[in-house]
Amino acid sequence: MTQSDRLIFGPSARRPSSGLLAPVMWLGGVIATLLAMAVGAVLAVFTAVAVAVIALFAAVLVFFAGLAMGARRKAVIRTRRADDVIEARKVDGAWVAYGWERPGR
Repeated sequence: MTQSDRLIFGPSARRPSSGLLAPVMWLGGVIATLLAMAVGAVLAVFTAVAVAVIALFAAVLVFFAGLAMGARRKAVIRTRRADDVIEARKVDGAWVAYGWERPGR
C-alpha cells in the first residue's frame, strides 16, 4: 500500500491478518462466496428455463403459422360464374346496380 493509499483509505484499510478474529472472518468470507455462487447458479437455471420456454412458444407459433400458410395456399378459389355478372347504369348522376340479387330468395 502506497502513502497515497494510506491517506485515502485511512488506518483501517489494512487489517492485520493475525489474531483471534482472522480465521472467523476468513470462514465468513468463504461462506459468503459459496452463498453468492449458489444464488448465481440458481438464477442461471431460472434464466435457462425461461429461455427454453420462450423458444418452445416461438416454435409452436411458427408451426401454427406454417399450417395457416399451407391452408391458405390450398384454399380453393371459386371463380365467378358468367350469370353472376352485375350490371350497373348511371341514372341521374348515381350508379344503380342490377343483377346482384341472389336467386332463390
